Amino acid sequence: MSEYFSIHPVNPQERLISQAADIIRSGGIVVYPTDSSYALGCRLDDKTALMRIQRIRQLDNKHHMTLMCRDLSEIATYAWVDNPAYRLLKSHTPGPYTFLLRATRAVPRRLQHPKRKTIGIRVPDCKIALALLNELNEPLMTTSMILPHQEYPFSDPEDIREAVENQVDLIIDGGFGGLEPTSIIDLSGEKPVVRRIGQGAVAAFE
Repeated sequence: MSEYFSIHPVNPQERLISQAADIIRSGGIVVYPTDSSYALGCRLDDKTALMRIQRIRQLDNKHHMTLMCRDLSEIATYAWVDNPAYRLLKSHTPGPYTFLLRATRAVPRRLQHPKRKTIGIRVPDCKIALALLNELNEPLMTTSMILPHQEYPFSDPEDIREAVENQVDLIIDGGFGGLEPTSIIDLSGEKPVVRRIGQGAVAAFE
Protein backbone atom coordinates (compact mmCIF):
# COMPACT_ATOMS: atom_id res chain seq x y z
CA MET A 1 0.00 0.00 0.00
CA SER A 2 1.49 3.33 -1.09
CA GLU A 3 1.55 6.64 0.73
CA TYR A 4 -0.83 9.27 -0.65
CA PHE A 5 0.01 12.97 -0.24
CA SER A 6 -2.32 15.81 -1.29
CA ILE A 7 0.06 18.67 -2.10
CA HIS A 8 -1.02 22.18 -3.01
CA PRO A 9 -0.18 22.90 -6.68
CA VAL A 10 0.77 26.55 -6.07
CA ASN A 11 2.17 26.47 -2.53
CA PRO A 12 3.56 22.95 -1.95
CA GLN A 13 3.74 22.05 1.74
CA GLU A 14 7.42 21.83 2.72
CA ARG A 15 6.78 19.04 5.23
CA LEU A 16 5.17 16.79 2.62
CA ILE A 17 7.82 17.60 0.00
CA SER A 18 10.52 16.64 2.53
CA GLN A 19 8.76 13.37 3.33
CA ALA A 20 8.36 12.62 -0.39
CA ALA A 21 12.09 13.16 -0.98
CA ASP A 22 12.92 10.81 1.91
CA ILE A 23 10.76 8.08 0.36
CA ILE A 24 12.57 8.46 -2.97
CA ARG A 25 16.01 8.47 -1.31
CA SER A 26 15.05 5.22 0.43
CA GLY A 27 14.50 3.50 -2.91
CA GLY A 28 10.87 4.42 -3.42
CA ILE A 29 8.93 5.02 -6.63
CA VAL A 30 6.78 8.13 -6.79
CA VAL A 31 3.89 9.18 -9.02
CA TYR A 32 3.95 12.96 -9.25
CA PRO A 33 2.44 15.79 -11.33
CA THR A 34 4.31 17.68 -14.04
CA ASP A 35 3.29 20.47 -16.42
CA SER A 36 2.15 17.92 -19.01
CA SER A 37 0.88 14.76 -17.31
CA TYR A 38 1.52 12.65 -14.24
CA ALA A 39 4.83 10.79 -14.20
CA LEU A 40 6.60 7.90 -12.50
CA GLY A 41 9.94 8.73 -10.92
CA CYS A 42 12.84 7.35 -8.89
CA ARG A 43 16.48 8.19 -8.15
CA LEU A 44 18.60 8.07 -11.29
CA ASP A 45 21.16 5.64 -9.79
CA ASP A 46 18.59 3.25 -8.28
CA LYS A 47 18.67 0.17 -10.50
CA THR A 48 16.06 -1.76 -8.51
CA ALA A 49 13.54 1.11 -8.62
CA LEU A 50 14.13 1.50 -12.36
CA MET A 51 13.39 -2.18 -12.93
CA ARG A 52 10.15 -1.80 -10.96
CA ILE A 53 9.11 1.12 -13.20
CA GLN A 54 9.97 -0.90 -16.30
CA ARG A 55 7.71 -3.71 -15.05
CA ILE A 56 4.84 -1.31 -14.36
CA ARG A 57 5.14 0.24 -17.82
CA GLN A 58 6.28 -3.00 -19.53
CA LEU A 59 9.23 -1.18 -21.09
CA ASP A 60 12.32 -2.64 -22.74
CA ASN A 61 15.82 -1.12 -22.72
CA LYS A 62 15.15 0.71 -26.00
CA HIS A 63 12.71 3.06 -24.29
CA HIS A 64 14.17 6.52 -23.82
CA MET A 65 14.28 7.39 -20.16
CA THR A 66 14.08 11.04 -19.09
CA LEU A 67 15.91 12.95 -16.40
CA MET A 68 13.69 15.58 -14.77
CA CYS A 69 16.03 18.46 -13.90
CA ARG A 70 15.67 21.68 -11.91
CA ASP A 71 17.34 24.05 -14.34
CA LEU A 72 19.79 24.52 -17.21
CA SER A 73 22.89 24.28 -15.04
CA GLU A 74 21.86 20.81 -13.88
CA ILE A 75 21.27 19.69 -17.48
CA ALA A 76 24.92 20.38 -18.31
CA THR A 77 26.04 17.75 -15.79
CA TYR A 78 24.14 14.98 -17.57
CA ALA A 79 24.09 15.97 -21.25
CA TRP A 80 26.42 17.53 -23.80
CA VAL A 81 24.99 20.92 -24.74
CA ASP A 82 26.57 23.00 -27.51
CA ASN A 83 25.81 26.69 -28.03
CA PRO A 84 22.89 26.29 -30.50
CA ALA A 85 21.26 23.67 -28.24
CA TYR A 86 21.82 25.87 -25.19
CA ARG A 87 19.99 28.78 -26.83
CA LEU A 88 17.02 26.55 -27.65
CA LEU A 89 16.97 25.07 -24.15
CA LYS A 90 17.17 28.50 -22.55
CA SER A 91 14.19 29.80 -24.49
CA HIS A 92 12.01 26.71 -23.98
CA THR A 93 12.64 25.74 -20.37
CA PRO A 94 10.90 25.34 -18.07
CA GLY A 95 8.14 23.93 -20.21
CA PRO A 96 6.41 20.83 -21.65
CA TYR A 97 9.35 19.59 -23.72
CA THR A 98 11.60 16.54 -23.57
CA PHE A 99 14.96 17.12 -25.23
CA LEU A 100 17.10 14.23 -26.48
CA LEU A 101 20.79 14.96 -25.96
CA ARG A 102 24.02 12.99 -25.92
CA ALA A 103 24.55 11.71 -22.39
CA THR A 104 27.65 12.43 -20.32
CA ARG A 105 29.40 9.84 -18.16
CA ALA A 106 27.31 11.02 -15.21
CA VAL A 107 24.33 9.15 -16.69
CA PRO A 108 24.25 5.40 -15.91
CA ARG A 109 24.48 3.36 -19.12
CA ARG A 110 21.22 1.58 -18.34
CA LEU A 111 19.38 4.91 -18.72
CA GLN A 112 20.95 5.76 -22.08
CA HIS A 113 19.62 4.68 -25.46
CA PRO A 114 21.65 1.52 -26.12
CA LYS A 115 22.81 2.57 -29.61
CA ARG A 116 22.63 6.35 -29.70
CA LYS A 117 23.89 6.97 -26.12
CA THR A 118 21.31 9.70 -25.65
CA ILE A 119 19.13 10.66 -22.72
CA GLY A 120 15.87 12.59 -22.44
CA ILE A 121 16.06 15.81 -20.43
CA ARG A 122 13.20 17.90 -19.00
CA VAL A 123 12.80 21.04 -16.89
CA PRO A 124 9.13 21.14 -15.81
CA ASP A 125 7.04 24.24 -15.27
CA CYS A 126 5.34 22.72 -12.23
CA LYS A 127 5.77 23.98 -8.66
CA ILE A 128 5.34 20.56 -7.04
CA ALA A 129 7.85 18.88 -9.35
CA LEU A 130 10.39 21.70 -8.94
CA ALA A 131 9.99 21.73 -5.15
CA LEU A 132 10.62 17.99 -5.08
CA LEU A 133 13.69 18.29 -7.33
CA ASN A 134 15.10 21.08 -5.18
CA GLU A 135 14.61 19.03 -2.03
CA LEU A 136 16.26 15.98 -3.61
CA ASN A 137 19.14 18.06 -4.98
CA GLU A 138 19.40 15.74 -7.98
CA PRO A 139 17.31 14.81 -11.05
CA LEU A 140 14.52 12.26 -11.05
CA MET A 141 14.57 9.38 -13.51
CA THR A 142 11.14 9.77 -15.07
CA THR A 143 8.64 8.31 -17.50
CA SER A 144 4.97 9.15 -18.15
CA MET A 145 2.34 7.56 -15.90
CA ILE A 146 0.65 5.51 -18.58
CA LEU A 147 -0.05 1.78 -18.51
CA PRO A 148 0.43 -0.58 -21.49
CA HIS A 149 -3.28 -0.80 -22.32
CA GLN A 150 -3.81 2.97 -22.24
CA GLU A 151 -3.72 5.48 -25.08
CA TYR A 152 -3.33 8.52 -22.81
CA PRO A 153 -1.62 9.15 -19.47
CA PHE A 154 -3.63 9.22 -16.25
CA SER A 155 -5.08 12.61 -15.34
CA ASP A 156 -7.00 11.80 -12.13
CA PRO A 157 -4.81 10.93 -9.12
CA GLU A 158 -7.62 8.82 -7.64
CA ASP A 159 -7.57 6.67 -10.80
CA ILE A 160 -3.80 6.34 -10.41
CA ARG A 161 -4.30 5.25 -6.82
CA GLU A 162 -6.75 2.55 -7.86
CA ALA A 163 -4.48 1.29 -10.64
CA VAL A 164 -1.01 1.20 -9.08
CA GLU A 165 -1.17 1.85 -5.33
CA ASN A 166 0.26 -1.63 -4.64
CA GLN A 167 3.12 -1.14 -7.10
CA VAL A 168 4.51 2.27 -6.08
CA ASP A 169 5.58 3.80 -2.77
CA LEU A 170 4.06 7.27 -3.04
CA ILE A 171 1.35 9.01 -5.04
CA ILE A 172 1.34 12.81 -4.97
CA ASP A 173 -2.08 14.29 -5.63
CA GLY A 174 -1.53 17.73 -7.14
CA GLY A 175 -4.95 18.00 -8.77
CA PHE A 176 -6.03 16.91 -12.21
CA GLY A 177 -3.20 16.49 -14.72
CA GLY A 178 -3.03 16.88 -18.48
CA LEU A 179 -3.70 14.20 -21.09
CA GLU A 180 -1.20 15.42 -23.67
CA PRO A 181 2.45 14.36 -23.32
CA THR A 182 5.46 16.57 -23.93
CA SER A 183 6.79 17.40 -27.35
CA ILE A 184 10.04 15.49 -27.95
CA ILE A 185 12.87 17.42 -29.61
CA ASP A 186 16.05 15.61 -30.66
CA LEU A 187 19.06 17.91 -30.22
CA SER A 188 21.69 15.18 -30.48
CA GLY A 189 22.50 15.83 -34.16
CA GLU A 190 23.48 18.80 -36.30
CA LYS A 191 19.91 20.12 -36.52
CA PRO A 192 16.87 19.82 -34.24
CA VAL A 193 14.45 17.04 -35.14
CA VAL A 194 10.88 16.91 -33.83
CA ARG A 195 10.30 13.31 -32.72
CA ARG A 196 6.83 13.85 -31.22
CA ILE A 197 4.38 16.74 -31.28
CA GLY A 198 2.77 17.13 -27.88
CA GLN A 199 1.83 19.97 -25.58
CA GLY A 200 4.74 22.29 -26.41
CA ALA A 201 4.71 24.30 -29.67
CA VAL A 202 7.36 23.02 -32.11
CA ALA A 203 7.60 25.77 -34.75
CA ALA A 204 10.96 26.98 -33.42
CA PHE A 205 12.50 23.55 -34.03
CA GLU A 206 11.29 22.97 -37.59
